[in-house]
Order: sequence, then structure tokens, then C-alpha cells
Amino acid sequence: MDLEKTRTIVITSGKGGVGKTTTTANIGMSIARLGYRVALIDADIGLRNLDLLLGLENRILYTAIEVIEGKCKLEQALIRDKKWRNLALVSMSKNRQRYNITRENMQMFVESIANKGYQFILIDCPAGIDVGFVNAIAASEEAIIITTPEITSIRDADRVAGLLEANGIYNVKLLVNRVRPDMIQTNDMMSVRDVQEMLGVPLLGAIPEDNNVIISTNRGEPLVLKRKLSLSGIALENAARRLIGKQDYLIDLDSPYKGVFQRVQDFFLGSEE
Repeated sequence: MDLEKTRTIVITSGKGGVGKTTTTANIGMSIARLGYRVALIDADIGLRNLDLLLGLENRILYTAIEVIEGKCKLEQALIRDKKWRNLALVSMSKNRQRYNITRENMQMFVESIANKGYQFILIDCPAGIDVGFVNAIAASEEAIIITTPEITSIRDADRVAGLLEANGIYNVKLLVNRVRPDMIQTNDMMSVRDVQEMLGVPLLGAIPEDNNVIISTNRGEPLVLKRKLSLSGIALENAARRLIGKQDYLIDLDSPYKGVFQRVQDFFLGSEE
């Protein structure tokens, strides 16, 4: 296991509802399953959801705010996953609570988690570009921008890319979510390549539209834990492996579903060049 410096990665977008939280849960889970110690921070103060996707909503008794205020220890706020003990979650605050934290608070908090030996810290950033966004990115050195192939989402992602750069975060990757290969084939949706070229950000992966996302959310279990992975689950796991440098293969969702499944099958069977 690699014991290099902790990688702190903020997962962000300008527009809400594009899949930041789903991405955080699944990529975090995938990295943990590869043997790394991973901490997930739900930085959406007052509107947390990451605990629901991991099935940990009933276990959160303390939050980062209480750690910062000295009301509890960090270990009490870090909630271990039920199955993968090297994956932990911490929420910034409880539901309906609104607190203002400073950039310095966020940096110190993330540093304290890193000092516990976590190799990856993924921060689920709140939607928008207000003070919540500024605080969430304060302690990060890398970022993943989530967008969908819609012009409004792409425009917001472009603004976020500029803000990240203005704040000294240059290691940025793009994840295009809710891709519809059938609509791309009929020219009713921009291709992943088109989106990537518009934003000028290196592509980490593309995730297809999938009803299994809704099902996994309601069950409180990330897609990547399913015994039979759907295409979106494979794509999310693929993105996680690319993120940590374990894999160069990138699923091409511009091709028809049948072709994509064949390429994925070929890869996992070892016949892909």
C-alpha cells in the first residue's frame, strides 16, 4: 500500500443535482476497496446527503462543527462504513443547522484527518459558488468537476474551473455524468468529447444515465458494491482507478451500448490491447 502524502480532492460543480454526492460515495468506496484509507467529507452545511447514500444516516451523532468547537473528538465524528472499515464519513453539520466556518477551520480540520493516516480525502462540495464553495475548496489540492452534457451545466462547470484556477487548484479533472449514448448517436446530445473540448479540462470518465442510481440511493448502498455491476457502476469504478493511477482504460460512451459492453468485457477478460 502506497503511503505517500494524503491526496485531498474536492468534488464540485456549479449546478446542483448533477451527481456530486453519488460520485463522491462511489469513487470513495471504489478507492477503499482497493485497500486505501479513505475519508469522505460532506461539506454541504445544512443539507447533507452523503450519509444516506452510504446507509450511515442513523450513526451520525457528532459533526465537524462540533470537532472544530471542541465539543467532541475527531474519532467521534468519523463514522466507519459498515462493510469497509478503511472508509470513513464525516458531515460538516447536522441537517437544518447552518454554521459559518472559515477557510482556516476547513484547512485545520482536513489536516487533522490526514494526520490520522487517511491517504485520500474526498470533499463533497455544496452546489453553487458562494462561501460554502470557497470553504470547501480551501484545503484541496485537486478537484473533480462534475457536469452533465447540458449547456447550462457546462457553463456553470466552466465558471467553477475558472474559480478553482483562481484559487490555485490546477490539478482538475472532468467527469461527465448522465450521458445518453442513444441521444448522442442521433445528435440530440453533445458527445463527451464535445463537452471536454468546450471546458478544456482533462477527462476522468463518463457515466451513463442509469435508473440503478436511484435504486442504490434509496437502498443506501453505492452502485459499485452491486454483485453484477451496471454500466454506470463499471464507469464509476473505472474513474476511481484512473484517479489513483491504477488504470488507463477509458470507456467510450459515444459508441452504442452493445459496443461499450463488449469493450468492457474485453478489458476485464484481458483481451483489450
